[in-house]
Amino acid sequence: MKAVETALPEVLIIEPDCHGDYRGWFMETYSEPKYKELGIMNHFVQDNHSMSAKKGTLRGIHFQNDPMAQAKLVRCTKGIVIDVAVDLRKGSPRYRQWVSVELSGENKKQLYVPRGFGHGFITLTDYVEFEYKVDNVYSKEHDRGIRFDDPSIGVDWGGLLNGIEPILSEKDINAPLLENSDCNFIYKASN
Repeated sequence: MKAVETALPEVLIIEPDCHGDYRGWFMETYSEPKYKELGIMNHFVQDNHSMSAKKGTLRGIHFQNDPMAQAKLVRCTKGIVIDVAVDLRKGSPRYRQWVSVELSGENKKQLYVPRGFGHGFITLTDYVEFEYKVDNVYSKEHDRGIRFDDPSIGVDWGGLLNGIEPILSEKDINAPLLENSDCNFIYKASN
């Protein structure tokens, strides 16, 4: 297993070891001691699993405000997505910057998204299954989102949106721009 740094140093691409032979393959999707060796010290307390039926389904950009913020360890188990993490910490030298990575059932990569970052993905295929661990339980009171197309962030959703209307939830359709949101993340040099 190895961690690959991104343009946002806190966000890591994880490439698990996968062992295969004529029967198929096996991999550890999570081992707390191994992830600690990579610098991921979170204690994950909840697993989530979603299915998106249609190509072009966009989920995000989501987060939970403090004190219920969540770090996430995400992976796509079936299909292909472009996965995005956005630095939402006011005062961060990388505030509003984002990174993206293709995650798929085939490449088995994971993305570690720490607290203070927004997260979203768009499906590149029909029937996508997406799983992720979080280090804090879901809190409806703290659940937030910002517009996927916020011009102050400028996420490139893989060019898929050229002439295509993404499939969005009501929550995402009505999400505010970051400047109009109550996002309460503050950068601390130690995080």
